[in-house]
Amino acid sequence: MQQTLLANRPGCAGSALGRSKNQPTVAAFQRCSRRGAVKVLASSSGNGGDSGGPGLLQRLGRVIKEKAAGDFDRFFKGTTKTRERLGLVDELLALWSLEDYEEALEELEEVLISADFGPRTALKIVDRIREGVKSGRVKSADDTRAALKEAIVELLSCRGRSSELKLQGRPAAVLIVGVNGAGKTTTVGKLAYKYGKEGAKVFLIPGDTFRAAAAEQLAEWGRRAGATLGSFREGARPQAVIASNLDELRQRTCKDPSDVFDLILVDTAGRLHTAYKLMEELTLCKAAVANALPGQPDETLLVLDGTTGLNMLNQAREFNDAVKLSGLILTKLDGTARGGAVVSVVDQLGLPVKFIGVGETAEDLQPFDAEAFAEALFPREVAVAAAAAKK
Repeated sequence: MQQTLLANRPGCAGSALGRSKNQPTVAAFQRCSRRGAVKVLASSSGNGGDSGGPGLLQRLGRVIKEKAAGDFDRFFKGTTKTRERLGLVDELLALWSLEDYEEALEELEEVLISADFGPRTALKIVDRIREGVKSGRVKSADDTRAALKEAIVELLSCRGRSSELKLQGRPAAVLIVGVNGAGKTTTVGKLAYKYGKEGAKVFLIPGDTFRAAAAEQLAEWGRRAGATLGSFREGARPQAVIASNLDELRQRTCKDPSDVFDLILVDTAGRLHTAYKLMEELTLCKAAVANALPGQPDETLLVLDGTTGLNMLNQAREFNDAVKLSGLILTKLDGTARGGAVVSVVDQLGLPVKFIGVGETAEDLQPFDAEAFAEALFPREVAVAAAAAKK
């Protein structure tokens, strides 16, 4: 576990003492500008709930996930378009027979590819079902549907590892990155709302210095979440803004040791993954967090627009090479029939999906659950209805 400690009072103006495991590290802080930074006001009080550091955040993460599990309808509605695209699977299974299973599996592979599972991932899934048929485990249409869902869950779970946020520090920092228009700032706001609503003390860093509207957007989310919004200076170097805000936090804690935030969410400007200089700047943003808070950020999450389908693969590869991602957040899945790309991205990159966006509200940003996702795409109720219609 990483813990941040204060330097003694005389040294508060220049550095903070961080400790990762048992090794002390002194990290210098920078200010955004000699002229100072412009404040964009949100709630300055923060959420005064039961701030308990890493343990609190882990508990809140479980609470958020449990609440989402009890709201399967939201998950189900958010995947409607992809499920409709996969409707041909029900027709295939309605005609399932062991005599011509190879032909049926070839058609199944084509249907999966049409929903952006991708050729490589679709083949893995179909091969898994084929092995079940040959071993005698898969005989009926119900067996095939179950094997299909099991294969998807296995790819999402084994390749993607845990979907829970691993927030170990206090404060724990999360760096949010992505291309223009993917929904980064909205996602930061929704995460702040979720954790703030459950009692965490949240600080927002407006690192998208290219858009004043981004800071205004974060200010509104901060107001709803009871979070605190940091300093913003349009056009400034984002790494300097990040460092300045972390310095501001340290100064606050120097004055009042009990004034410690649980969670720091760092927004960044959208950038094309093909723009080398902008990607290099992103590495400096992550370094600014690490310099101020040794061992942080706990999570570096890439926000991907679900409507881009398999095109998100190249984005994810480039961002992963630049800042070593710990996970993914897929947005706008409710507006696309290409939800199969979720499985393909996890399969090919080995990165877990932490959250998916299935609507506009904060509650529509759902913790990702592999089993719920597979069930939403291939619900048993639809299978029962198809079987009844066949009779």
